Amino acid sequence: MTALIRQPWYWTALQEPAALAPLAGASRCDVAVVGAGIAGLSAALHLAERGYQVTVLEAERIGWGASGRSGAQALFGVAAGQDKLRGLVGDGDARRIWDMSLEALDLMREFISAHGIDCDLRHGQIHVAIKPRQQQELEAWTRELNEDYGYRSVRTLDRDAVRAEVASDRYIAGMHDSNSMHLQPLLYVRGLAAAARRAGVTIHESSRALRFRRQDGALMLETAAGSLRCDRIVLAGNAWLGDTAPPISRRIMPVGTYIVATEPLGEATARALLPNDVAVTDINWVLDYFRRSSDHRMLFGGRVSYSGLDPFDTAEATRRRMVRVFPQLADARITHAWGGYVDITMNRAPDFGRIGPDVFYLQGFSGHGIALTGLAGKLVAEAVAGQSERFDVFAKIPHREFPGGALLRRPALVLAMLYYRMRDLL
Repeated sequence: MTALIRQPWYWTALQEPAALAPLAGASRCDVAVVGAGIAGLSAALHLAERGYQVTVLEAERIGWGASGRSGAQALFGVAAGQDKLRGLVGDGDARRIWDMSLEALDLMREFISAHGIDCDLRHGQIHVAIKPRQQQELEAWTRELNEDYGYRSVRTLDRDAVRAEVASDRYIAGMHDSNSMHLQPLLYVRGLAAAARRAGVTIHESSRALRFRRQDGALMLETAAGSLRCDRIVLAGNAWLGDTAPPISRRIMPVGTYIVATEPLGEATARALLPNDVAVTDINWVLDYFRRSSDHRMLFGGRVSYSGLDPFDTAEATRRRMVRVFPQLADARITHAWGGYVDITMNRAPDFGRIGPDVFYLQGFSGHGIALTGLAGKLVAEAVAGQSERFDVFAKIPHREFPGGALLRRPALVLAMLYYRMRDLL
């Protein structure tokens, strides 16, 4: 029996490229970007196209974090939802954020087309309801998007229509969005990295940014083997940033989520499960999300760990969730199982801002990052260039640190999340 691979299927499906050299010794650039995920690479690419000399520091490999291991569903909006956004920033700015979330989807398509990124892009996504209460929520959500936002890409699905898209008896209704997408995320992020390097960006892998400080009118970023002097810094490490910037690390909580990949099912079986190759997510707080791969596997994610621990067999626990949706897969072998962190904020709205006038940060995408991270990189590039109006719309969103301090903040979150888990059962 073949051993379970504890790495993302995305990684093992591709040949690993040659590593890029770590930062060594003293170096200089105009803008230093921390993190070679979608947000950091988008920022670097946009800055380079504006004429800046840009260096990216990546602690591991390109796409090692959420950008290269996620469920890879590119969705409209932000995780907080429009109702909450209106309460946080008012109707006008909430609408501007909504419009920019649609721009984020367009920007993904623009990146892919302009830079020839072959990343198995597919259109179509469905939110599904398990209970009558959730069906009512999806119907109200669709009306709001159609009538208040003029977003005509979404439509409701009844039980039979959902069954025609998802070969499962678990769901009673759905909301289909023809504008949202899914893709192979590691191919996408590697494509962005290649585009950035062609534009003149320098990328150093295995170069964790340990700290930064101001010195002689400039900024100094330090790694274990070198230092980088620059005029501006963009922090785009999100949940993996660690202690590089303690003031902002307390505003997000890394939450573990897990995905499994089945063995190749064969084209006929895979098509029977998801005939139109859509991505699917339910609307529970502890949600399931799934889609087909290009080689006809089922990629199924779900189950979160707010404790930061993984006390159970994640492969088996996630497989059981998959079989609850698709009993047809009871005998399908799981070949890959992996986890990663989602960088959630207290209000589940993205957290963009500044530490002083010359250090910018992007974090807190709360599970809505595949599309929005690319736009975030564009907005921070605009802000670095002195055109911060759009960046500042996001920077207005108020955020609080997670309560409890270093020792108690995670246990406090675990207790709070028990309420939402119980609500899923009602």
